[in-house]
Amino acid sequence: MSLSDQRGPFEVSRERDVIMVTRDGKRLVSDIYRPSGVESAPVLLRRTPYGNRNNDLADKFTEADFYASHGYLTVVQNTRGRFGSEGVWYPFVYEANDGYDAVEWAARLPGSNGRVGTFGQSYGALVQYLAAAQRPEHLVTCIPVSAPLAAFENYWYQRGALELNWTLSYFLNMALGALNKSGAAARLEALRADPSMRFSPLKDEALRHLPLSDWIETFGDTAPFLKDVLHHSADGAYWWAVDLRRQLHNIDVPMLHLGSWYDIANWDTPQYFHGLRSQAMSARARENQAMIMGPWAHLLPYSQPTSKGTGDIDFGPEAATSLLAVQLAWFEHYLKGDGQDLPRAPVRIFVMGENRWRDEAQWPPEWTRFTALYLHSGGSANTAAGDGTLTAAAPGPEEPDHYRYDPDNPVPTAGGRYVGGGVEDQAKNQARSDVLVYTAPPQGSALEITGPVELYLHAATDGVDTDFVAVLCDVHPDGFVQNLTEGIVRGRFRDSFDDPQPMRPGVAYELRVPLGNVSHVVAAGHRLRLQVTSSNFPRWDRNPNTGDPLDLATRIRIAEQSVFHDELRPSRVVLPVVPT
Repeated sequence: MSLSDQRGPFEVSRERDVIMVTRDGKRLVSDIYRPSGVESAPVLLRRTPYGNRNNDLADKFTEADFYASHGYLTVVQNTRGRFGSEGVWYPFVYEANDGYDAVEWAARLPGSNGRVGTFGQSYGALVQYLAAAQRPEHLVTCIPVSAPLAAFENYWYQRGALELNWTLSYFLNMALGALNKSGAAARLEALRADPSMRFSPLKDEALRHLPLSDWIETFGDTAPFLKDVLHHSADGAYWWAVDLRRQLHNIDVPMLHLGSWYDIANWDTPQYFHGLRSQAMSARARENQAMIMGPWAHLLPYSQPTSKGTGDIDFGPEAATSLLAVQLAWFEHYLKGDGQDLPRAPVRIFVMGENRWRDEAQWPPEWTRFTALYLHSGGSANTAAGDGTLTAAAPGPEEPDHYRYDPDNPVPTAGGRYVGGGVEDQAKNQARSDVLVYTAPPQGSALEITGPVELYLHAATDGVDTDFVAVLCDVHPDGFVQNLTEGIVRGRFRDSFDDPQPMRPGVAYELRVPLGNVSHVVAAGHRLRLQVTSSNFPRWDRNPNTGDPLDLATRIRIAEQSVFHDELRPSRVVLPVVPT
């Protein structure tokens, strides 16, 4: 079903390049989509740095046309410094005040009834939270999709490790948007591995370049914020300014939080939902929060519902959900209806493996039981052919596992929760000697894991800093190894993100590695598997094992890694098991 097949009853007219003036005098450009014949309508607002006519060439009937055809005055605005809007674009910094001004301006447009809702994905989702925290008078409800929450913990960085490929690809794309076709643009284009993709990965030789600070000169004036992102390689005030956890108590509107299992915001979406359920300003706002988690990657199937688009898995017909229809029903309730009580269950999740939707009252489900599976081996868990196992029995006296991590030969990224990621067979990586593999026995009956997953890893290195990366997998009977969740810990951030401390060579630390959220049924005959290694490149930057500053590091060293699983150091993965 195409986007135009979801057309509503109203014809749509468009007004191009309508100007809004911010409180500090900057002129922002918007397009307005009007339902013909409607004298007074609620307003839907989307704010984007990617161009208000981004979809025009691909489909004349756009998302904005869809909402207008259903009776909404729909506004799509270019954020400050982008596509004709005045000012300087700096990620997120101006969006709270500009978003407030845009909501109040939209409420006063001719044909508006003064009730405003917001929608948008990714950057366009975070700007909704930022504006809502300013409490604009006419804002009624929001639907943020895939919004980042804490940029150091899970956006530009992942708990201290730089999201290398995504960050550089994103800034390169934004830099190209600021350049005319010139020698500079051609030079940047040459760095892309696939110029046909909007956020193309960069070429391998570009991603391996050290020091990372050289990228500041490469992008030049087109991405001045990269210098700040690389320089602030520990948590602190720079990141806290747009960390919404510190502002959720200021939000006072119902929200529908949309996320997905293979999305970069997998960790963030439930945090927003939980945070507003407990901290939103009024009882009505707290009681009118809802969340949907689907089986998609970052680019969700808005216009053409599909069960694919998440890598190597087809999640079946139930996954083919029209998110536009879901959002429209929410807006109908709060902007056109009485807005009393939630119009849907507080939580709706797609249970992978069974490939069906299920409603819940909370996240994780109230009957979730957190259950530990322990790592075991005879000291030779290297590769899937090794002796690593995963069982419910606590370990006895066991030999540790060892491997060498060479930053010049990192374990390659294979799917996961990032832009362009999803499901990818892990078997090739699990054939490497620098990957430890722990496999459970085949399931005698189906096992459902629904909720957050955490790994407690007892590990040591011979250096002052290193990384440990883990991936939880479902091994299918035909040998396909499906990645479910993953995470990373950078050693110096093991205790604090804003006060990193070097590791002591040879000392075993218990490292907590959050692996994100999941809902998945491991079918009978399938096996759970955990892989542990020290790299996932180019998704995350290679830890050089030296402790040198992230942006200045040029030297690398090979690290000797040890993973322990014995009575005193019981490495374990804690699963959110839902009893059948």
